[in-house]
Amino acid sequence: MGIKERKERERGRRRQQIMVAAKRVFSKKSFNKATMEDIAKEAELSPGTIYLYFKNKEELFASLSLRILQYMSIRLEHVHNEKYKEPKEKLKALKEALYEVYEFDPLVLINMFHLQSSETLKNLSPHLLTDIKDLSRHSFRSMARVFEEGIEKGEFIDRHPVALADIVWALFSGVVLWEESKRLIDSKKDFLKPTLEIAFEIFNRGIETCPEAAN
Repeated sequence: MGIKERKERERGRRRQQIMVAAKRVFSKKSFNKATMEDIAKEAELSPGTIYLYFKNKEELFASLSLRILQYMSIRLEHVHNEKYKEPKEKLKALKEALYEVYEFDPLVLINMFHLQSSETLKNLSPHLLTDIKDLSRHSFRSMARVFEEGIEKGEFIDRHPVALADIVWALFSGVVLWEESKRLIDSKKDFLKPTLEIAFEIFNRGIETCPEAAN
C-alpha cells in the first residue's frame, strides 16, 4: 500500500470516528443543543481537527443522514421492482419499507426530518446537497411509480403520482414526529407501528377506485 492510499484510509477512519462521536452527542443533547466542541470532546480530537473534515454541524449531521437516505432509496426501489406484485400489494410493501427505514436509525431519521424542514440545508456544501437531493429524488420516483402503475391499471384514483408520493411522505414523517413527541412525555408510549397501520389503511381506502367506477 502506497503513502497516498494510507493517507486516504487514515482520513476515512478519522472521518468515521468523528461521525460516530457526533451521533452519540446528538443522541444525548439533540441536534439543536449539540455543538462542534461537544463532538470534538467526544471524539477526543481538537475542534480544529473536526473542521478539517466538516465545515459545520449541519454538514456533519447531513453526512450521517446520507446513510439512511441510501438505505431508503434501495428499499423503495426494491418495492417498485417487485414485478409479480399487484399495485395494492406494493402499497402495503411501501408502508413496511418506510417502517424499516425508521427502524434502521430512528435518531438520524427524526433529526433528518427537522433538518429538511429548516434553513440549515443552505449551509451545506454543493456536493453534499446534490447527493441528498439525488437520493431523495430517487426514493420519491420509486414511490411515484407504484402509484403510477396503480393508476394505469385502474386500481387507484387518477391523481398525480408525485403528489400521492408527497402525501405518503408527509403522512409518514408526521406520524413519526408526533409519536416521538409523545414518547418524550411518556417513554412507555410507543404506538408508532399501529398508528402507521391505521394511517395507511385510511390512505389506501382513499386512493382505491370504487368497483362501480372501475367498470
